[in-house]
Parts: sequence; structure tokens; C-alpha cells
Amino acid sequence: MRLIISEKANTAKKIAQFLSEGSVKEGKHRSVPHHTFEWKGEQTVSVGLKGHVLNPEYPEQYSNWQKVEPRELIDAEILKSVSEKGVAEAIRSLAKKASSVVIATDFDREGELIGVEALSLVFEANPKLVDHVERARFSALTPGEVGRAFDDLLEVSRELAEAGEARQDIDLIWGATLTRWVSRATKRYGSAFLSVGRVQSPTLALIAERERERRAFVPEPYWELEVNLQNGEPFTVRHQTDRFKDEARVREAYENLAETATVTEVEQKSATRKPPTPFNTTAFLTAAASLGISPSRAARIAEDLYTDGFISYPRTDNTVYPRSLDLREVLGYLRRVEGVGEHAERLLGQEKLSPTRGKKETTDHPPIYPTGYASKESMRDDRWKIYQLVVRRFLATLSHEAKTLRTTLRFDSGGETLVTGGTVVTEEGWLGVYPYSRRADEELPDLREGDVLQVVGKEILAKETQPPGRYGAGRLINVMEDLGLGTKATRPNIIQNLYDRGYVHDDPLVPTEKGMAVAQALKDFASEIASHEMTAELERSMDAISEGKISKDSVVDESRDVLRRVYDHLQSSETEFADIVWEGIRTDETLGKCPESGHDLIIRRSRKSRKRFVGCSGYPDCRVTYPLPQRGEIIPLGTQCDACGSPEIKVLGGKRPWVTCINMDCPKKQEQREAAAKAEQEEGGNGSSTENVQQLEKSTT
Repeated sequence: MRLIISEKANTAKKIAQFLSEGSVKEGKHRSVPHHTFEWKGEQTVSVGLKGHVLNPEYPEQYSNWQKVEPRELIDAEILKSVSEKGVAEAIRSLAKKASSVVIATDFDREGELIGVEALSLVFEANPKLVDHVERARFSALTPGEVGRAFDDLLEVSRELAEAGEARQDIDLIWGATLTRWVSRATKRYGSAFLSVGRVQSPTLALIAERERERRAFVPEPYWELEVNLQNGEPFTVRHQTDRFKDEARVREAYENLAETATVTEVEQKSATRKPPTPFNTTAFLTAAASLGISPSRAARIAEDLYTDGFISYPRTDNTVYPRSLDLREVLGYLRRVEGVGEHAERLLGQEKLSPTRGKKETTDHPPIYPTGYASKESMRDDRWKIYQLVVRRFLATLSHEAKTLRTTLRFDSGGETLVTGGTVVTEEGWLGVYPYSRRADEELPDLREGDVLQVVGKEILAKETQPPGRYGAGRLINVMEDLGLGTKATRPNIIQNLYDRGYVHDDPLVPTEKGMAVAQALKDFASEIASHEMTAELERSMDAISEGKISKDSVVDESRDVLRRVYDHLQSSETEFADIVWEGIRTDETLGKCPESGHDLIIRRSRKSRKRFVGCSGYPDCRVTYPLPQRGEIIPLGTQCDACGSPEIKVLGGKRPWVTCINMDCPKKQEQREAAAKAEQEEGGNGSSTENVQQLEKSTT
């Protein structure tokens, strides 16, 4: 019997359906499904894992955070325990009857490691299989792609798996050691622990550094001069000096303006916009973020679409379609996809297809492209958005350039030069199928040199220069890639971890004071973990492991040496470190001023019930209290309710963040209840909207 092991149950089922030379018999080992069929004249069983079947962890004697000195974790033995016992038992049972094994997990570091982990269970049950292992590598769950992969079986890459294992071990050693040290130093245990990570911490430092730049930014005043001209419909133009730094000069220009303006120049320039390059993981996640889908959510949806056979493998660096990809075959099933069928039909009618090419070309996986037909009715909204994004990007890469026309108009009014401009699309090209990159046409009136228009309004706008913008999730993914932070597979989860630990909120990402303080303390006393250089160097080392240039053990041992130096520095600065972090935590827990005593209102917990509430720091002299929601992270906004003057907070948790003041007697609460009830009705009565108000109402002190 031949045993095929894939990464997920759905993949195992599809492989059986694609390869079977007859019917497929469904079976189960306890609750784990497997599929029996004939392939190339031999009985074959396909079974799926649930991702990693082994989990790296420390021995039991290291489990107590408060009793075990974190330094001991640096050199402690790392065990591999079974994380999915039912799956492990199924693999062992099937392996006993097998004469050969094919590993069909995802083809990347993580997938190779998952496959090698499964093999350890296989060999444990049937040592004779050591010399009878092959590897199927495919990039799409389609009959053709899977069939080709199983016709050309390869060897398992131990080096690729060891690179994945090195990352796993290093992340555990650094994360566990430093997280425990920070939690001990700040006495934050349980769900309140403060996490530190090899990739997470330098990413947090990036966000915190940008916030410090924003806070240190000193705005400079400037003035703009806007003028309304009339030629039929009125339209707005600006002074050619985009920003006046001298208020006297802008007022002079304002006074100089005459009652009319004369067209002095009409300039038109044609331009072409080249189609986008094929999607690699980073470009895909960035595009999804622009649609309001977070990187972690987009990555999960893409993985589901891949295992369901709708798109190719979503973790890839490649931006060049391989010659083996049959572009016309893909266009054939896209003809039926809602909204893009006509565009696919036109492309099929072309004699030659010339896809765009990006700068990165690899041989492991193709760029992300659609591999199957799907209808809007068959998918949830977010899945359909992602599927459409991939479909439209693929079609755009095969489409013609778009053409635009830029018109610039210049006017003279009282010796002052005014200007306006607008761009319109003259040939849609790829923009016709990929609207995400399309800007609205800016229509201008049809004017000629010498035309005279009436000045019907003028205004001086006082403005200030703005601080650098915060990182949006999509932009942050790009910055992480540029700096070598994380991998295409791990970056979305790293960003999500920052949200989950209460270090950031919103998008663009706003750091909490706790997040700012942790980043600052790490920068001051453990600069290696707060900078991207060390993490990027480790990522390069892992690439070298996968290429067989260096050993896994040497890379892990070297990282241990670096961690020892970091730990020594932290140990000598424990009090200073804790003081910085606690200052941030206290700032996050201060919501505003008490209306009765003027002291700070702070988040407290009841000694008996452990429920949180707002209390006055002037207690026991002042006994003012307010209830708080018992779930979700509380973010002080530094604003007051316009109805009652009480501090406003943002509550993170549940389906979406919500803002409320802490005063239950506020007249706005009734408005919130009514709005929540209406929103719930519009959302189909799932109760998610009213839950926020109910949670606050049920809170007790």
C-alpha cells in the first residue's frame, strides 16, 4: 500500500479524487478521515494532517514562570511533543500497513518541516519505510498540476525542513526567554504577560519610532490661495505657489487678484500606465489591505481558497509566470466568472498573450493566479473579494497599457498666476478590469488661450505641515520585507500578534503607551531584539541552511550566544527597564480626570471579583467609580464625551472596536442603544452590535 500524507484533510481528499483510477472509498481512523483508491495499479491511501503534528516545547520542569530563572531556557533541551494526538495515531496506524510514502505537504520551509515531522511518526511505526519516501511538489490543487507532480516525484529536502526547524527553535528560545524575563521584571503574569519576539519586537520598534517622530514633529504654518472661476459651472483653481510660507505674501496675492482671469496656457500631455506585475505574497497582502482586509485575515482566506482549488499557492516570492503555465487554459474558465467574463473573452481572442514580469523570479512556486471557476453566490463576501482580487490581477497582467491625458490650465489674474490640472483615462486597457488602481477622472472645462473667466470667489486657507504618516498594515508588510523581518508566511501573524497583545490598535497602526514603553525599554537595554539587523541576519542564515551551506545547529547555537549577551545586559538594568514599561502601562490605565476631586481616573480591579472598573486615584477620600466592559482591551482616547463630559474610551475586542464614554447615565447611551439595535437589524440580527452596549450595562464595580 502507498501512503500519501498532505497538510490538510481537504487537500488529502482532493488528491484522492484527482489521482483515483476508479472510485474512492472513504474511511476513518477514529475521527481522522482517509481515502483509499487505486493509482498506477497500486492501492493508495491519502490522509491529511492538521498542520504541525509536533510542537517544540521545554520539559515540564521549566513550566513555572515565577520559579524558573529565564536564563535557563537559553540552553534547555527542546522537546518535540505530539500536538495532534488523533492525527498522530492515524499516521502510525496507516504507516504499519504501507510499503511506501509520498509527502504532499505545502512546498516551502514550513510545509517541508511538517512533512518531515510526519515522517518521524511514520518511521516510528514502520522503520522499513526509511528508504521508500518520495515528495510531491505542486503549486495548485488542480487535476493537471497534482497529476504532473505525482508523475514526477522528488526527494524530501531535509535542508529545507531544517531551515524551518531552526526558525521554530530560535523563535521559541528568544521568545520564551525574553517574554518570561520581561514578565518577571514587570510582575505581569497570566493573561497580562508582556510578549517579546525575535520578529515581533523589531516590528513594534518600527511602529513606535514612527510615533516618536510624529510626537517630536513641530508643525510649520503655511497658506494656500484658492480661487473660484466661472465658465458655465464654477470650478476651483489654485495659486501657482502651492504653499505660501509668508502670510504677508499670500495676502498680497489675494489683494492683487482681479475680477477676471485670462487663460494663458493650455498644456496637454499623454501618458501610459503599464499593467501591474503578477501577485507575489507581499503585493497580494498589500492590495488586500487596501480593500480593508487585514494581512492575517487575507492570508487565511487565501489559504482556504488554495485548498479549495480556486487559487494557486499563496506563499510565493515569484513575480514571473513560468512558461509551463497555460495562460489560455486559465482564461478559459475565467470566461464564466461574474464581472470579468467579457475581458477574459477579449484576451482569448488575441493572437499573442504577453504577461507582465516583475523583478523577482523563483522556481519554487508561480505567482498567485486563479486556478478554478467560482461564483459570487458560492462564497462569503470576504472570500469573494479576495478571489475577485486575484482573478482581476491575473487578467490585468495580460492586458494592454492604459492611456491617460493630463491637462494643465494656467491663468493670469491681476499679475498673479493661477493653475489647475486634471487627468482623464483615454484608453482603459488593464484599468477596465482592475479598478482598484483607478482614480476618478478629473474633468476640466474646455478652454483656449485668451479665454476670459469671471473670478467669483477667493479664499486664503491657513494650514500646517503634517507629521509623517503612521504605517498601515499593507505598508508595514512592505517595510518588513525590505528590512528582512519575518517571512512571507509569518509577517501577517506577527502584525496580528501586536494587536492581540494590546501593543497597537487601529489601521494605520497606533501604538498604545504600553507598546511604546516596551519598544523603548528594549531599545535602551536590549537593542539587538529591537533592531531589524539581527533578525534579518538570522533569516539569511536560514536561507543558507535550506541551501545546505551551513548547519542548523551552528545557526541555533550562534543565536544562543547573542541571546546570552542580551540577557546579561537586561539583568543589569532590570529596575530601569521595569520603570519605563510601568510608566507606559499606567498611562494606558489613566482615562482622565475625576469630575469631583480632580484626581486621575484609573482602571482598577476588584479584589474579590477581579472585575475591572474605573476608580478615582484619590480613594478613599474620593469614592467615584464607573463600570467598564469586562472583555477587550481598553484604550484611553484623551477625549471627553460632548454630551456629558466624561472620558471616552475605545474597546478592542469582538467583531469591531467601539467607542463609548464611561458614564452610564450619559444621554448618548440611549442613542447608542437605538443605533445598535438598528445596526443589528441591518446585519441580519446576529446580535453583534447590541452586544457592546449590553456589555457595558452588565459591567459592575
